[in-house]
Amino acid sequence: MADLLERILAYAGPKGELVLRGDVLTGANRFRIISVDDHLMETPQLFRDRVPARMRDAAPHLERDELGNDWWVFGDERVPLLGSDAIRGWEAGKGYLGPVNFDELHPATYDAGERVRVMDAAGIAAQLNFPSAPFGFAGRRFLGMKDRDLGLASVRAYNDWLLDAWITPHPGRFIACQIPWLGDPEVAAAEIRRNAERGFVAVSFSENPERLGLPSLYSDAWDPFFRACEETGTVVNLHVGSSSETIVPSRDSTAAVLGVLFPINSMAAAADWLFARIPLRFPDIRIALSEGGIGWVPMFIDRIEFMGRDLDYSADFGPHSPVDFLRRNFYFTVLSDPATMRLRHLIGVDHIMVETDYPHPDSTWPHSQEVLAEQFAGVPDDEIELMTSGNAAALYRHPVVAH
Repeated sequence: MADLLERILAYAGPKGELVLRGDVLTGANRFRIISVDDHLMETPQLFRDRVPARMRDAAPHLERDELGNDWWVFGDERVPLLGSDAIRGWEAGKGYLGPVNFDELHPATYDAGERVRVMDAAGIAAQLNFPSAPFGFAGRRFLGMKDRDLGLASVRAYNDWLLDAWITPHPGRFIACQIPWLGDPEVAAAEIRRNAERGFVAVSFSENPERLGLPSLYSDAWDPFFRACEETGTVVNLHVGSSSETIVPSRDSTAAVLGVLFPINSMAAAADWLFARIPLRFPDIRIALSEGGIGWVPMFIDRIEFMGRDLDYSADFGPHSPVDFLRRNFYFTVLSDPATMRLRHLIGVDHIMVETDYPHPDSTWPHSQEVLAEQFAGVPDDEIELMTSGNAAALYRHPVVAH
């Protein structure tokens, strides 16, 4: 395992000239896309304007260093603003993965109105947005702040900003996904209920909280949180790298190895969440695995069933197979898995959703329509509609807006 942030910095290389991407002409968009994995860049004044007045001077903020790069400051911790979080905002070959400053970013990475424009260009009706890497995809950076009250206030400020700046001004275009307070499951549960009343339908949680120094999924420590998610219908999103780590076999593994093995993170997360019996204890909980693809799912199913020759699953799963709960409680997201699409019925066509991952390196934007057309070649139109928008609309209770 390797720290995702450290790996990105190691792979960045020298910084060249940055050229913002120009307008992309809207094409003939065949598919109506609800993308369930995209990202945003946080704005400099996000926290200062939203935490209690007595905390403003200590709230997370940006500081520019002598090289002209910006750093997010979380108490005693400084984390660089990363170009990898905004790479599709620059022309191809004219971006940078490493440290940048906010003024170099494309407005569509941090401004919801501009984001809608680039969504329209690729026929993306709606998006679900995760934080940028410095914050941790499940907001883990707030957990590390020494002032726990400030950490919780910062989580609340982040969710308020998402609601105020992204969700409310653009009805129907964004799925409301909050970050949790990881410092206390009871407080986290209360926040889930409070935010559900405000329109949040999802939460970005850690694939493996134990890696963050928190209680294991196999304990009952997280039960108040899971119960709140189940009772409010809040979908639990597990984004690759949300435990802060990704699978990299060797110290010298290249950037290609990091990207190629992303799906293994989702497979490992699915195994733990399944065999920790979370879907059995909370039968109505819904778990979405983000940026892991679907290629690993048939192999995972095969392996579970093969091991069942010698393992007695009945003590944990009763008369059912673990695969039954995988197909019932888990949802899978796909960027491009054309070979596996032939096995979509083994996975469950009604549990597959698409993502565009804008503006990250994995993103299919601005060619999302073309990528999907290749991937769905030979797939019936009704199944395509489920995977491109219908399943996401049903899972996240999101309207399928005319677009």
